Amino acid sequence: MKSKIIILGAGGQLGSDCLHVLSKQYQTIGYAHNQLDICNPIMLQKRLSVFQPDIIINCAAFTRVDDCEILTDHAYEINEKGPRILAQIASELGSKLIHISTDYVFDGKRQIPEGYVESDPSCPISVYGKSKRAGEQAIMESTNQFIIIRTAWLFGMNGNNFFKTMYKLGKSDAIPFLKVINTQYGSFTHTIDLARQIEHLINKDGQGIYHASGEGYCTWYDGAAYFFKKMGIKKEVQACTEKEFPTKATRPTNSILWNQRLIDDNMNLMPHWQKALDNYIALFKANLIHS
Repeated sequence: MKSKIIILGAGGQLGSDCLHVLSKQYQTIGYAHNQLDICNPIMLQKRLSVFQPDIIINCAAFTRVDDCEILTDHAYEINEKGPRILAQIASELGSKLIHISTDYVFDGKRQIPEGYVESDPSCPISVYGKSKRAGEQAIMESTNQFIIIRTAWLFGMNGNNFFKTMYKLGKSDAIPFLKVINTQYGSFTHTIDLARQIEHLINKDGQGIYHASGEGYCTWYDGAAYFFKKMGIKKEVQACTEKEFPTKATRPTNSILWNQRLIDDNMNLMPHWQKALDNYIALFKANLIHS
């Protein structure tokens, strides 16, 4: 009999790709936020008890980083309380919980190009990062059957992302050139690749905390310049610092995650970010043009 998987936050970039990838091998059902709220324990208990999943995947989160600084209670409601409820129910049902976390649990002060590994101490500097770290801790306190996956700089075909924004700005005649931040470092991660990595971790019965982001590293500027080149967009891209784009939340300067545990356990499927972006363009160029 196929293992049963339920995906929460299935309407987003990663959740929808997880549903697409995992449904080929497993009995999989997905719920978007408006269909099932992870902060509603009564409804969660009812739905999960009926389905009796072997695995629960939580892709739901409050990810609007700047809004987290204002809507602090809401951020903790979704990013800490929700995962705690899920972990408690998972423990009761004997299900494994797979939870998606973030590079923002680190302060980003590490010297470039050294990245963060799973055993490094967390030290978040924004409400978003603090609420996501609190969610990690809530899971570890509530169940011993879990995978926490920290990832960064996601892009996929569903929902909004950096490259979709760059495409729209790059094709706009109203903007003669673009300024893009060249002082924050990380690695772009294609949600299809991450969904396949999650599938591999399920098949290998992974446990604990893993980092899973695109290999290599770059800046936002590097990513935009590479994307424009591959898409044949001629608009000039100028490098700038974050000081030219002030935000409510402080972003980590270094968001480089090393997939150390995946590498050590011979389970790393994550490609270099440039290869991942090449594949994204090959798959979805027509969709991007007409979006």
